[in-house]
Amino acid sequence: MSLADVVPASRVQSLTALIRSTSGETRTTTTPLTGEPVAQIPVSSIDDVEAAFDAARAAQQRWAQTPLEARSAALLRLHDLVLAHQDELLDLIQLESGKARAHAFDEVAHLALTARFYARRLKSQLSPTRRNGALPGLTRVEVNQVPKGVVGIISPWNYPLTMAISDGLPAVAAGNAVVHKPDSQSPLIALAGVELLRRAGIPTDVWQVVSGAGSVVGSAIIERADYICFTGSTATGTLVAKQAAERLVSCSLELGGKNPMIVLPGADVERAAAGAVTACFSSAGQLCVSIERVYVPEALYDGFRDAFVRRVQALSLGASLDWDADMGSLISQSQVETVAKHVDDAVANGATVLTGGRARPDLGPYFFEPTVLEGVTEAAACFAEETFGPLVSLYQYRTVDEAVALANAGEYGLNASIFGPVREARRIAPAIKAGTVNVNEGFAATFGSIDAPMGGMRTSGVGRRQGAEGILRYTEPQAVAVQRAVPMGGPAFVPARRYAQALTLGLKVLRRTPRA
Repeated sequence: MSLADVVPASRVQSLTALIRSTSGETRTTTTPLTGEPVAQIPVSSIDDVEAAFDAARAAQQRWAQTPLEARSAALLRLHDLVLAHQDELLDLIQLESGKARAHAFDEVAHLALTARFYARRLKSQLSPTRRNGALPGLTRVEVNQVPKGVVGIISPWNYPLTMAISDGLPAVAAGNAVVHKPDSQSPLIALAGVELLRRAGIPTDVWQVVSGAGSVVGSAIIERADYICFTGSTATGTLVAKQAAERLVSCSLELGGKNPMIVLPGADVERAAAGAVTACFSSAGQLCVSIERVYVPEALYDGFRDAFVRRVQALSLGASLDWDADMGSLISQSQVETVAKHVDDAVANGATVLTGGRARPDLGPYFFEPTVLEGVTEAAACFAEETFGPLVSLYQYRTVDEAVALANAGEYGLNASIFGPVREARRIAPAIKAGTVNVNEGFAATFGSIDAPMGGMRTSGVGRRQGAEGILRYTEPQAVAVQRAVPMGGPAFVPARRYAQALTLGLKVLRRTPRA
């Protein structure tokens, strides 16, 4: 049986029926594992996008009135459904993205964690909160979190389940509706997630799915949404931000990264090398927070390099839907060409390939060996450009301050990793220009800690997913003040000058009271 046959035609049909499409057009998706066709995906028209927003706006008005307890219960049901249906979800993730099954499971776990977190924190995050009023005892102030309306989600292919659904969960939990365009290369797994949402109790029209090219359908979403959530390249994210700004609509953007790892003096070389393997080659390096450059102190460099290369050479590559392979495929021929070009260019500019460096068409059309370089110079494209593939460069440093400066070089600031003594790692972490910093881990500690915000600095993006920040981005804070007895301008029977004198005295008294 071919890999494409893992998903029966009837199942494909039931999933693609969730797409709003009347155009009559379809496009064929293929699996990067073998190149075989997987599904005929309906293409949405601009009219379909318009209809999706109309339905979502009507549904949002009703959904926003749903009690928080009911929304929380739906998220907990989703948590259970995701875990119960993980075998099919893992198959679909692998078929559409090409990643190894262990890396596909990261998505299932992350989605379940996200659903549980917001289910349990929803009341504390969204209930009205008291604030200090202007006149103590006379002014009562509360802040409401009002849903923005209809949120546009444009999700990527590299984490096609969790980036599709986890970003939208807090949006609907906050009382919004969603119009979602999953990436054209990986729509089925996103649709399977949407199906589970509906089974969990999220009303059908609250989460609308459209399909098509980003330049057409994605642009149409940005033109209509009340808020935009986009994950993708910095180049495309810049265009999204410009289009949103023209409408004065807010957006959150998780974009590119050239993420560094620092191995500190005193680090356990074997532990650091093992951590680097996972940090660099999970999902074949096609991960926005993946490590692409490693800085090692001169005294530890030879030991780290040898331990790291040995572990990388031991990785197994495979295209089967099981747990045997350590690394899977790249997503497309263009990704293979990018990695190969970066390797060849680096070598031409003086770098040495320590291991890997070759495409592996014997395994599948888009396989590329995990590759380690040293001696990469500033003239090489991969010195500063994001590769987004299984390629990492090793560098030596003399002092920790130099390592921090090297880690901060360039325009990105998404993720960083530090391996070594915890006290020293925590000391230097605030000096690193990155939205997340993992100590003795590559990226999973922050990625899996749903209570902590995650996002980029500099050209790696704006806004944060996860944590309270991840749900409050989808709301408008509304201040409601109730004035009792005495109006703010003073009672009518008190002359303005005398009221100002009394207010001045009151302000002086308040100045001397302990902070609330």
